[in-house]
Parts: sequence; C-alpha cells; structure tokens
Amino acid sequence: MNAFTIKDLENLSGIKAHTIRIWEQRYTFLNPQRTETNIRYYSGDELKTVLNIALLNKYGFKISHIDKMSTAEMREKTLSLNQAQAQIERMVNELISCMVDMKIEEFEMLLDGYIKSKGIEKTIPQIIFPFLERIGILWLTNHINPAQEHLVTNIIRQKLIMGIENCHVPLVQKKTVLVFLPEGEHHELGVLFTYYLFKSRGIKVIYLGSNVPLKDVEYVATLKKPDFLYSHLTSVAHNFNFEKFLINVQNRIPEFQVIVSGALTQNYKKRIPNNVSFKKSLTEVMEYMSSL
Repeated sequence: MNAFTIKDLENLSGIKAHTIRIWEQRYTFLNPQRTETNIRYYSGDELKTVLNIALLNKYGFKISHIDKMSTAEMREKTLSLNQAQAQIERMVNELISCMVDMKIEEFEMLLDGYIKSKGIEKTIPQIIFPFLERIGILWLTNHINPAQEHLVTNIIRQKLIMGIENCHVPLVQKKTVLVFLPEGEHHELGVLFTYYLFKSRGIKVIYLGSNVPLKDVEYVATLKKPDFLYSHLTSVAHNFNFEKFLINVQNRIPEFQVIVSGALTQNYKKRIPNNVSFKKSLTEVMEYMSSL
C-alpha cells in the first residue's frame, strides 16, 4: 500500500503541513494512520483527496463546502473548473493519481490526449515538467514504489524524445552544449528535459546519454569543442562519489565550463572546482537558459 508523509502531501499539493493538521481537526475528509512512533501517514486515496481539495480551494471553493461533498461530487467539481491554469493543474493531479493506482494505460492515454490537443511543445512545459517536479520529491524520499517509477518514467521518456525530435527552431544560435550523465547515473529525464530546453532555444546539443565514463566525455569534448557541458544528477548509484567526480572534471577537462544541476548539488558543502557551477533549482536552471 502507498503511504505518504504529511511532508509529501505538502510538497505535492502546495498546502502547508500546518494547514493540513488544522483540516484534520476541523473536517472529516482526512483520517491518517500513525506509525508505532506516532508519525502520521496517509493513504493513496487521501493523497488524491488532498490534491482535489487543494485545487478546488485555490479556485474559489470554501473548505467547509468541500467537506460536505462526496468523492464523486468533488471529482465533478474539479472537472467543471474552466480556468486554463486550473485545467492544467487538474491534469497533473490526474497523472499523479494514475501513478499511485498503477493505471499506466490511463496515464499514457491522458498524456497522449493532451499532446494531441495542445502539441508536444506545450505538453512538456505545461504538464510533463510540473509532474516530474512534484513527484521528483517523492523519488528522493523513497515514497514511490520503484515499479511505479519505472513504468511512468519510461512513458515520459518516450514523450520527451518525441518532443526533442519534433522541436524545430528557425533561429539557431552559435552555441553548442555537450550533455551527459556520469557513470552511476541512469536517470535520464532531467537531462532529456534540458536537452529539449536547449534545442528549443536554438542551442546545438551533443547528447552522450547516461552512465558515460569521464574519459569518453573528455574525448568528445576535445574533439567537438562545445561551449560548455551540462549534467543533471537525480539519483546516482550508492557508490557514486560526487566529490571525486568534480575533482576528475577539474583535472581532465579544466578548459571547459561544466554546469551541474540536480539533487546532489543541494547539500554539497565542499569546494567546487573553478570550471564547475551548480544550478540548485529549476529557477536557476531557467535563468541560466535565458542568459545564453
């Protein structure tokens, strides 16, 4: 059974944990279980309830009114929201619900429907990335079953590759980036998304893929002379040494600027090599993209 912490609910719904606790005291729609150490945990159904409540509340429904609704009524009201942003947020919530329930065919059908309606170029920034950003929090805290992760990420990987292939920009900049994942890192979604962002901005991308030895990165960089290199680290192998990786980057390719984003940059406290810079958030990544 899926079990989620109150922090997971906060991250996924945008509702503060303090507010969720108040809702529990005042209303009937949440009834969390507790561990032997008295820590709250919530079911997949309660997660979906909070997602729906957060959406309805954001777009004008009072919590006291929502509390009187049945699950079916709540669902009907979310479907009736006609604001464009509300529809986008509902779509992301539905993808999360499909993942929790392992409804993979429905998950792909929802994505395909949005792509058919809006195009892959809009689907990636409007739907796919917000979805990845929100459930990425759960991957890092191991609250999503690995089977769910693999099924969902493989579908999204296909859509990202489709978006990259279909991205045609008439104005091409005179910049080239070499994108790679180091040995021990197999999670491609982050770099595939940045691949799409780079290409959509007219930047030429040399994509080496995942689990690439640094000697191979050095060889291609020396041969192709990119303007900079980019890597995104999501969830590396347990024996991956981030400090050693950074030192090797400094020693082997000191003449190239290397941008690194992802989870491992968040809490790194040691010295960062001169030719390496971190982008610790989506905001920083997007700001960097805009500066190119």
